[in-house]
Amino acid sequence: MNKTKISAVSYLNTLPFVYGITDSGFIENIDLHLCIPSDCSRNFLNKDADIALVPVAALSKMKSFILLNEFCIGSKGNVKTVLLLSQVPLNKISKIHLDYDSVTSVNLVKVLAHYFWKIEPEWINLNEQTESGIKSMESVVAIGNKTFELEKEFQYCYDLSTEWKKFTGLPFVFACWVAQTYVEPSKLAELTKALEWGILNKNKAIEKLFNKSEFPSVNINEYLENNIDFTFDEQKHKALELFTNYLKELNLSQN
Repeated sequence: MNKTKISAVSYLNTLPFVYGITDSGFIENIDLHLCIPSDCSRNFLNKDADIALVPVAALSKMKSFILLNEFCIGSKGNVKTVLLLSQVPLNKISKIHLDYDSVTSVNLVKVLAHYFWKIEPEWINLNEQTESGIKSMESVVAIGNKTFELEKEFQYCYDLSTEWKKFTGLPFVFACWVAQTYVEPSKLAELTKALEWGILNKNKAIEKLFNKSEFPSVNINEYLENNIDFTFDEQKHKALELFTNYLKELNLSQN
């Protein structure tokens, strides 16, 4: 029997998901691959993954898929690891460098800039060459594990989930689980049980998977408990629909 290929995000916010998949015993015969969000969506689009945790802004590129409605990577307020970092206040920002590790974060900052902050900065894409000079940039969107140290280098920090909440009154969904249409319902049910088990056993996930020496300043328990919300509830579905509509209005849905 072929193994089910799963792509999941390699950030600290997925530790409970990864632990559930690898240790719950609910789902077997799998090949788990951890990578940045943009690679998760690329793997899914290329059929290199049967199931994937993908940035929600990538859904518009997918012609057919099954959306798993129970769990996601979301936040009800301060998410802590999706930030606009700047040396100047919002109304003084002239250019923003974009971290394309996740198209969701890039598009979210563009939505907020247009509809909420009412600013029109120059958008500059980060690449491997320019990424080394992030600390000297005026403003940059940064996501994932690197934000824990980068935040200290900038005078101003705007949490994009918090800004979205101020703007809409809603939580935000950064990534959701999708499956290829050929994946058996029984396998999806196994995955759902595994994810739920991982969330219920966050402390064990931290104990097994978190490397404190790599992130000495991170309070991982507080982060996973207070900043990340894993339940894909009605409010988050509503937020996803609203965000998708904004992307269409700004012609960002195919970016």
